Amino acid sequence: MTYDVAALRSHFPSLRSGIAHFDGPGGTQTPREVGQAMAATLTGPLSNLGGAAVASERAAEEAIAAFRSAYADLLGVPPTGVVHGRSATQLTYDFSRALAKTWRAGDEVVVSRLDHDCNVRPWVQAAEAHGLAVRWIDFDPATSEALWESVEAAITPRTRLVAVTGASNLLGTKPPVRRIADAAHAVGALVWVDGVHYAAHELVDLEALGADLFVCSPYKFLGPHCGVLGASPELLETLHPDKLLPSTEVVPERFELGTLPYEALAGAAAAVDFLAGIAGSAGGDRRERLRAGLHAVDEHEQRLRRRIEDGLAALGDRVVLHSRAADRTPTLLLTMPGRKTWDAYAFLAARDVLAPAGSFYAYEPFRRLGLDDENGLRLGLAPYVDDDDVDRVLDGIGAFLQS
Repeated sequence: MTYDVAALRSHFPSLRSGIAHFDGPGGTQTPREVGQAMAATLTGPLSNLGGAAVASERAAEEAIAAFRSAYADLLGVPPTGVVHGRSATQLTYDFSRALAKTWRAGDEVVVSRLDHDCNVRPWVQAAEAHGLAVRWIDFDPATSEALWESVEAAITPRTRLVAVTGASNLLGTKPPVRRIADAAHAVGALVWVDGVHYAAHELVDLEALGADLFVCSPYKFLGPHCGVLGASPELLETLHPDKLLPSTEVVPERFELGTLPYEALAGAAAAVDFLAGIAGSAGGDRRERLRAGLHAVDEHEQRLRRRIEDGLAALGDRVVLHSRAADRTPTLLLTMPGRKTWDAYAFLAARDVLAPAGSFYAYEPFRRLGLDDENGLRLGLAPYVDDDDVDRVLDGIGAFLQS
């Protein structure tokens, strides 16, 4: 199919601002259809669940069912394996506490230096609270690649859980998750995959990844601010979170504390439908249409990524690109020797080009890179970024270096 980025951009009211957005890894812009779904749910007849089959309660039930169905298709799990959360961080903390109840002193947890801190600190803190050792998967700062020898050293017969990113939100690196999962499963460990950045660029398949539990954030792929966890219902049945005494024991509801935000569920489901519609006339069920749509997005984003890399390379040693892994998302971290990337961010912002600077909560990978600059400039692509945006960011970086 021909990717019609101009037609796609017409669905995003915020793009009328004229801002060129390279901040997708921190959160994408929202299509009109997602906002309309949220508004229709929030302003229509809506009541909390209580048992009576009235229209307002049916609306809540329908929002929940549509949400679980949409994310079952997106993640490749049964609807009863879909858990809503306020954020990926909240879900990780909640599940780390539930899983920690099954651990014993002397067990071990493995985390990765490629990860956002939301897939590090909850596990480290849970391990410390229960007397577990923490082992680390490392990466090579020169290549941005995970080091397999560190995987082999980290996973032992005492490993109970391996937490690893599907794709680094800082560098874009996609580590060999399936190979890591196979090593973890060989010693009886569970695998938790932080897919917040990964799910924005790939159709998720938990079985193919080898992930036992997978978490993502719809606002990274055109939806509202919330988190979603996918897992097998059978695994969820074995976990018992802290909860209120009268609240249900039914899976997945036992993990969803309090009243659900029905409008957010509707918006999150609408985001999945929007992604499924990107391929236009592609046939098949929603999962097949998602596959086609995300494939089209990937081809578009990777083409723009190559354009940016070529443009940065033309600037010579004035720009250092730290995203170098062979398999990576269209997300680039760069620094500029002798210049502060925070100054570059402000310079670009004055030109209505949003390319943020920071470490982006990727505390461990940023520290591992050992950069002189306290920030890095991150260029992240999203489905609505076009060639004009790329021209503007390259022109802006060039002008900054000349200033």
